[in-house]
Parts: sequence; structure tokens; C-alpha cells
Amino acid sequence: MSADEHDCQCPPVGVPAYMATFADLMALLMCFFVLLLSFAEMDVLKFKRLAGSMRTAFGVQRVVEANEIPMGTSIIAQEFSPGRPEPTPINDVKQRTSEEDQRNLQVQCTPDQLTDEVTLTQKQSSAQDKALVDQLAEMIEETRRDAVDLANALSTQIKKGEVEIETRGRDITVRIKEQGSFASGSAQLRSGFKGVLHDVRDVLSEKSGDILVQGHTDNIAISTSRFRSNWELSTARAVSVAHELLTERVLNPQRLTVSGYSDTRPLVKNDNKNNRALNRRVEIVVSQGLDTDLRTELNNLKEGNPLLYQGLDVKLTPRFDIRPDEIF
Repeated sequence: MSADEHDCQCPPVGVPAYMATFADLMALLMCFFVLLLSFAEMDVLKFKRLAGSMRTAFGVQRVVEANEIPMGTSIIAQEFSPGRPEPTPINDVKQRTSEEDQRNLQVQCTPDQLTDEVTLTQKQSSAQDKALVDQLAEMIEETRRDAVDLANALSTQIKKGEVEIETRGRDITVRIKEQGSFASGSAQLRSGFKGVLHDVRDVLSEKSGDILVQGHTDNIAISTSRFRSNWELSTARAVSVAHELLTERVLNPQRLTVSGYSDTRPLVKNDNKNNRALNRRVEIVVSQGLDTDLRTELNNLKEGNPLLYQGLDVKLTPRFDIRPDEIF
């Protein structure tokens, strides 16, 4: 074989001639599909109908949003039929197609929104607490004015030291000492003191609240034909005061409660003569109290804002003794 024949069997140098035609054809096809895509329109209703027919044909119920691509299939049901689906381990086999709902659930409230809501709640709570404090302050001031009215009616006895008046929150206490009201070991009121109780009665008839008449003694035991113990003496003295308050039917008897405490609630220690004299007394307590709604609000305040409630305890129990120089 000659050298010329050997050279003729080698392929020609360069790209084959048909590649130019093939490249032009591919370029034209690509332009054609781009034009088809640019002029194409998607009918969402037809797409959903097609998806429904496919669901019926394959026998699996799917929730597919038209604008999203399915993310996977369930492995619970592996058997499919072209017609009505056969029973599977679960009644409803659905395909999870989107995490959009989950993202919406996770981002319902941003930290800034949460902070704003907490701040708004705190402001509302503070405003309510302030309104409650103001309401209580007004009620306590009303009780104090009632106590001053009683002090004006009993100014002579207060100057003589026979009567004391004090307030604790919504309670007014008229403290009647044994001096000038009862003889030692007796439950019969002195005739000169009955007019004092009539003055108290007239003032209380214009004031609101329950009236508690409480008798107290010292710790010196008593045993007579009339009183077997200090329990009977303290109760009998309280009853005598209550009877005098109910004369002429000025006060409603349902407002009164009578009790005797013997020596169980002393004001001071029974360690000397003067202290024992202070403990022998009858107290008329006017309890104006709080309504049910206000008590509920106070309980809520105690749980929600204990520091403020402790401050209210101080304000709710102001105590002032009315001395003669403070009245006139």
C-alpha cells in the first residue's frame, strides 16, 4: 500500500459539515419553545379539574395547591387502584404540599409586638390599680368624716376622758370607759351617761354600717350572785349599752350585734391598776366595710401586685385618736 492511499483513509480535518446544520436546527427549536412559553396561558380551573380527575383515577386523596409543587408522598398507603380506593390503614391519606401554614403559625407575634402588648397591659393594670386606690382613699376619708361627727357630739365626754374615738380603715370605734358609765362590778348604766348614748344613737342613725357592741373587762375574776364570771359581766354591760341605743326606735335593731369578751382582748397588759382600768370598757364599733365587688378587686390586687397591696394595708388601717385639742 502506497503512502497516498494510507492518507486518504484519515477523516477530514475540522468539524464535520453537518454540525453547522444541526446547530442551526437546535437554535431554531429553542427559539420555538421560548416563543411557545411566552405566549402560553394557564387556566387554573382546568388545572384543578385535571388534578381532581387524576386523584380519582389513582385512588389517593391529595391536597394540592395549584401554585406550589408537591414536596413528597405518603408511605402509609402503598396500594393504588385505578378505580375506587381500597381500605388502607388510615381513612384519609393526604399529601403534604406546603409549609406555608406552619410558617404562618410560627410567626404570629414578633418580639416587638409582644413587648407592646405587655406594656399596654401593664399600663391598663396600673390605671385600674390607681382607680382602686383612689376609691379606697375616698371611702376612708368618708369614714373619718363620720368619726369627726361623732367626736363633735361627744366633745364633753372626750374632754373628761370618759370616751375615746378612733378609726381603723372603714371601722369607727367609740370606746366607753368604765369611768362615768358603770359602777364597779355592775352592768347598770349610770343615769347621767344615758344621754351620751342617746347622742351616739342620733349620729349613728344618719351613718351607714353595722354596729357591734362589745363588752370587755380586766383579768380580776368576779363571782357574785348576779355574775358568775367576767364573761357574764362583759356581756351584760354590752347588752345594757345596746338597749339604750335602741330606745325610741331610732336605730334599726338588725344593725346591732352584741358580744362579750371578758378579759380576752385587753388594750394593754393587766399588770397595774391604771392598765386594768383602761381594759374595763364597752366599745361601739361601726363597721362600714367594703362591698363584694371591691373586696374581689382587692383580692385580685393582692395576687397581681402584692407590693402595692401591702402599701394599701398601711393606708387601709390609718389610726387616729381624736383628742380634745384636735376637735375644737
